[in-house]
Amino acid sequence: MAASRRRHATPGTIDRVRRQAVPEPRVIMALLLLLGLACAMLLDGYLRAEVGDDQRVRSDASSDTVPDSVLDGGPLLSFAGGSARAQSVPDRTIVLTFDDGPDPEWTDKVLDVLDDNDVPGTFFLVGSMISRYPDVVRRVVDDGSEVGVHTFTHVDLSYQSEARVKREIAQTQLALAGAAGITTTLFRAPYSSTNAAIDDYSWPVYQRLGAMGYTSVFIDTDSEDWQRPGVSKIIKWATPKDGKGASVLFHDSGGDRSETLAALPEYIKKMKAKGYTFTTVSGAQQQSAEASQGQQDQQPGPVAQGALGNAAQAAHRTADTATRWEGRALLAAVTVAEWTVPGLAAVLAVVGFAVLGRFGMMLLLARRHYRQRNRRRFSWGPEVTGPVSVIVPAYNEKECIAGTINSLAASTHPIEILVVDDGSTDGTAEIAESLGVPNVRVVRQENAGKSAALNNGVQQARYDIVVMMDGDTVFEADTVHRLVQPFADPAIGAVAGNAKVGNRSTMIGAWQHIEYVMGFNLDRRMYDLLRCMPTIPGAIGAFRRAAVLEVGGMSEDTLAEDTDITIALHRAGWRVVYAEHARAWTEAPASLGQLWRQRYRWSYGTMQALWKHRGSVTDRGPSGRFGRVGMPLVVLFQIVTPVFAPLIDVFTVYAMVFVDFRASLLAWLAVLGVQLFCAAYAFRLDREKYRYLLMLPLQQLAYRQLMYLVLIHSCVTAATGGRLRWQKLKRTGEVGAPQPGAEAG
Repeated sequence: MAASRRRHATPGTIDRVRRQAVPEPRVIMALLLLLGLACAMLLDGYLRAEVGDDQRVRSDASSDTVPDSVLDGGPLLSFAGGSARAQSVPDRTIVLTFDDGPDPEWTDKVLDVLDDNDVPGTFFLVGSMISRYPDVVRRVVDDGSEVGVHTFTHVDLSYQSEARVKREIAQTQLALAGAAGITTTLFRAPYSSTNAAIDDYSWPVYQRLGAMGYTSVFIDTDSEDWQRPGVSKIIKWATPKDGKGASVLFHDSGGDRSETLAALPEYIKKMKAKGYTFTTVSGAQQQSAEASQGQQDQQPGPVAQGALGNAAQAAHRTADTATRWEGRALLAAVTVAEWTVPGLAAVLAVVGFAVLGRFGMMLLLARRHYRQRNRRRFSWGPEVTGPVSVIVPAYNEKECIAGTINSLAASTHPIEILVVDDGSTDGTAEIAESLGVPNVRVVRQENAGKSAALNNGVQQARYDIVVMMDGDTVFEADTVHRLVQPFADPAIGAVAGNAKVGNRSTMIGAWQHIEYVMGFNLDRRMYDLLRCMPTIPGAIGAFRRAAVLEVGGMSEDTLAEDTDITIALHRAGWRVVYAEHARAWTEAPASLGQLWRQRYRWSYGTMQALWKHRGSVTDRGPSGRFGRVGMPLVVLFQIVTPVFAPLIDVFTVYAMVFVDFRASLLAWLAVLGVQLFCAAYAFRLDREKYRYLLMLPLQQLAYRQLMYLVLIHSCVTAATGGRLRWQKLKRTGEVGAPQPGAEAG
């Protein structure tokens, strides 16, 4: 990636360039994309976090405030008229209740058993499960069974706030309305059992729910099928004693329910043989009410499923239109979340493989590059000692131009310095002339842009090799000499130098320093060996003048003129290499705003250049080599992987909150350790101080997310056909070339 890009506009293109400004809606679109992803993951985490886990938060408590009539009463607790009433199930009547569904496998099979035996059931459903499997809920209702609320996330409500209790109930009702078009007046608390288990913490919850019109349903008899004790024990434990009626608990979800399915048909047949009838909670309430009013002179006959009608589903209420649409919206959101998170997890696996593969490639090829280029016997050929032209395009660089020229004046290689002033209004040209440095020519032109300035410099150059640099960059004394040595090989058309961050004393500067050393320069070693270098940095690059002219000079077709011409040189058959010891010190953006603008321009410009040269994929020869090797690597490593790499962090947070904090943290630290190892190796190759690596964890948490947003912004701009104006970054001129053996910052 280039260390510097064009920062000024041409008069002939100013109006056009202004029209290229990125409209605000594209920024909003990028942010909405992120917000949508975050919401989907939060919803999925909320749905998955508590279901199936024991969320009880209290131990045994006293029941001093609970009336004895409730503790010793029947399992159907209602508050008609404001007074608690605990009704029993009529004698020889069984209410089959099923908890924790719906389940796409087990609930349907339970319904098949009920259908085959012509009996109803009452299903207490978890809202999050309703949201996932609405078709199963519709079948429950259509088959004549009854449904009740079992909270949305299967949480113990005893210690929850009143708002949380209402939210759990309301969300479940919404899910029911969306799935089956109904609401219900039945409720069963997770982890509840008999009335005797009501205590001083749970009693206020039942009172509040009673005031809202709910009947809380407990149990007389527990099959304890969740223990999977065997079919015979399930049947035995589910059988009421002494001919009494009972609310019997089974489960249709929460694990393997094969024993429940095996026991249920035998149990129903056994109870029918003993003269028991089966009904729903509503049916039992109606029978109990009739018996207590003396309106029932004899024990009712069997209640067949087909004859239940409204009596068996009296707890159901038809949801109004608004509630149904709200419920459908909830189901749609859950569906999106259910597909989004697994989909992103699959993408994460691919990205993780790509990231680790990239690290492996970089380490392997960078080591090979270093060993190859630093051998004592390595040589490009005869030493290049002839003079070269150094082109410095400058637009309003009064803070930096003196330092740039003075660094070039100390060069150990013979050079001419061409300062191409691109219509500066701050006296940049005058400063350059006033320095009195030998071999400096100041060429003035109307403001025409960086590409035009560089092309003008190439035309004005007296020598066959031209070095291009930015007006805010300084060279070391031997930089030019080291940079031009590869031209001893006549096949080489351009050389990329080693751009270093000079203002690295700040946090933002240190982050960019890590990025330059670990990312850009380590990447260049890899691309050099693969002969597909994608970018010669604008801060330091050298070219054969003839090669530049052959490909038509610097193009104005993209914002990344350095990437554009590098790819063009590859396609023309020239080789591009990396000179690691030719160092240039550049002033990196000092604020987040400037950094955003610079990287946005880099990312978007790179996409433009890749699109411009997409034809190389099908070309033959050197052009085809770049298209089929370099192009995919750049797309994968500079666009696709960076876009999705933050998923590692996002999923780490997701897993920490909703899955396993310790394991997730260790996994993230392991990935960080791999990155730290790669960074340390890159620092070793560049002989940099390791102390900056202390900033790496924070860089991963903050800086990488910023780069992710920038790249998303660029992708949205590219996808919508947006344009971008040139932008001049604010400079301070604080960067200078360090003395030999010293380090900047």
